[in-house]
Parts: sequence; C-alpha cells; structure tokens
Amino acid sequence: MPDRRPTTDRPAIDRIAVETFTIPTDAPEADGTFGWDHTVLVVVSVEGGGRNGLGYGYADRATARLIAGTLGPLVTGMDALDVNRAWIAMTAAVRNLGRPGIASMAIAAVDAALWDLKGKLFGRPVADLLGRARDATPAYGSGGFTSYSDRMLADQLAGWAGDGLTAVKMKIGGDPATAARRAAVARGAIGDGVDLYVDANGACSRKAALATAEALAGLGVTWFEEPVSSDDLEGLRLVRDRGPAGMAIAAGEYGYTPAYFRRMLEAGAVDVIQADATRCGITGFLAVAALAEAFATPLSAHTAPSLHTQVACACRPMMNIEYFHDHARIERMLFEGAAVPRNGLLAPDPGRPGLGLDFKRADAERFRDAG
Repeated sequence: MPDRRPTTDRPAIDRIAVETFTIPTDAPEADGTFGWDHTVLVVVSVEGGGRNGLGYGYADRATARLIAGTLGPLVTGMDALDVNRAWIAMTAAVRNLGRPGIASMAIAAVDAALWDLKGKLFGRPVADLLGRARDATPAYGSGGFTSYSDRMLADQLAGWAGDGLTAVKMKIGGDPATAARRAAVARGAIGDGVDLYVDANGACSRKAALATAEALAGLGVTWFEEPVSSDDLEGLRLVRDRGPAGMAIAAGEYGYTPAYFRRMLEAGAVDVIQADATRCGITGFLAVAALAEAFATPLSAHTAPSLHTQVACACRPMMNIEYFHDHARIERMLFEGAAVPRNGLLAPDPGRPGLGLDFKRADAERFRDAG
C-alpha cells in the first residue's frame, strides 16, 4: 500500500472530482480509418493546500468512472507535491485492469491535475517546475479531414498558413491517387513556403504506403504519419527505409507506457516519435522525452495543444506540437488561458501558474453529461 501521509507542513490532497462533457464537432470529421461527430472531454479537479488543480483529457466516459471509483480515493490524502508517488500508486492500482487504454487515460487526467496543483502551490508554471529547455515550441496546424470538401480543406489549411504556422497537416486514406489529388489541393492553398504533412492513420497497406509516399514526394510532403498501422513496426521501418528522401515517418500517438515507445525506437520504425499526454500522462511524456533523446529521435506532441504547451518547453528533443482543430476549438471555448499560436509558436503565459488554464464551467454547462 502506498504511504499516503504527507510530511510535516506539506499539503495533502483533500478531494478529487471528475466531470464529463460531450462537445459536437463543428462539422463531420473523419480520417483514413474512423469518423466522429463529437468529442468527450473529461475534466478532473484536485483540491489541496487551499488550491485547486485542473486536469483534462479527451477520452471515454469510462475514464471518469475509473477516476471516481478507484484513482480518486487512492490518491486522496497523499502528499500533493509527490506527483511521482501518486503516479506509482495509480499505475499499480490498474494492474489487473490492463494498463493501456482507458486506465492510462484516467491516470493521465489525474496526473495533469496534480501537476497543475503543484504549480499553483508554488505559484509557478509547470514549465518552470520541470526546468525549461526553451520558452516556446513550434506548432503545426492539423485537420484537413477526409470528410472535408476540397474547399473546406483549402480554406482551413490556408487559414493556418496565413496565421503564421510554418507547417500544416491533412488526413488521407489508403488510395494513393486520391491522397495525391487532395494533397495537390492543399499545396495550392498554402503555397510553397509552408511544410505539408499527411496522416493516413494506418489506412494503407505496406505497398500502398510506398506508392502514396512516391505520389506525394513531388508535392513537397515532408511528414508521413502512420502510413501503416502503428502496430506494424516492420512496415513502418520498410516505409522509412524505402520512402523518398526528405519525408519523415512519424508514429507513436497510441503509446501509453514507456515500453511501447522503447519498442518503436528500437525497431528504427520512425524518424519522429509522437506522444500524447492525454494517453501517457505528463509524467509519462517526460519518460518518452528521455527515450527519444537516448535514441537521437525528435519528439512531437500529439493533439491537446494547451495541455502540451507547458511540458513541451521542458523536453530537450521536442520538435513541435500538433495544433489539432477539434481540440484547439474546444480549448478556446472552454479554457481561459488556452494556447494560441503566435508567430508559429506556442508559449506558456509566465503569469499563469500550473498549466495556465482555468475551466469556464458556465460555458461548458450546456455540454455536461447527465449522471
């Protein structure tokens, strides 16, 4: 059993609460393998030392039930400053449930709230607590869903380019000809001075992925994300080895534990490793950064830009943060202090402690889930 007793004069975790909100998308969204019309936001509040920590993730309502029934009672009473101790306790508690997936996303949301609380208790941004490697991190615009018309695709990507983002990403499916046609529309909209990324979400076979890479090379595509399933490490390595020069292969967004990322790096499967703090946690994200540095591989943050802005500034191998349309829209609507790119960069506000976010509960009320 974990030792929950805080040391003398150190704040304890007094209470943990969790809420869920279902937010419709502003248009139907789809990638190469999946479609959706809403996003579930899980919000965690942690009280301790007279302050309130805020964490969140994009997950299933089942994560909230796990937090309310298991993780919240487990960490209540522990030292509010000992985030690593809480992490160890939570990961041990889900041993028989299965660590990847819902359990890890529940841990990640609580972990984010604990980091936010610690920052507020010290009156400093999380980036300062972790030790900064930089003051801001490059962002790239991400959307361009396969459900979009050519006009919607062009307008969205051109808008980001006009706002100063130096890279944008679009979704593609498994057909090389269709991918090349839509990428040509995107290139025409953003011009030649902006990097174009594509994401197949594992929709391609190995040979289709190689054909797609060749078809996209002439359009200046510099990033091909999940050309094949991220479970197919040999396939990723094949596309990486045989794909066009100058086209980075990226994957890793579905990683929940350090062992997952280690296997991907040991396989030489990627040029860029991705991690998502709503899945692996901020604490886990730091472990991925250490692995990425050990393998001399750039690290990219997947979605949830406001959650990643702080931790990205502390990770030495950090390359960029995904400014994902759906999450960026939700964060601007529902969080005061949400990250917005300026001059192509996402930077923490030095005057806002913790994660720098305040939940606009009144604005979120219309999206609240019943029960």
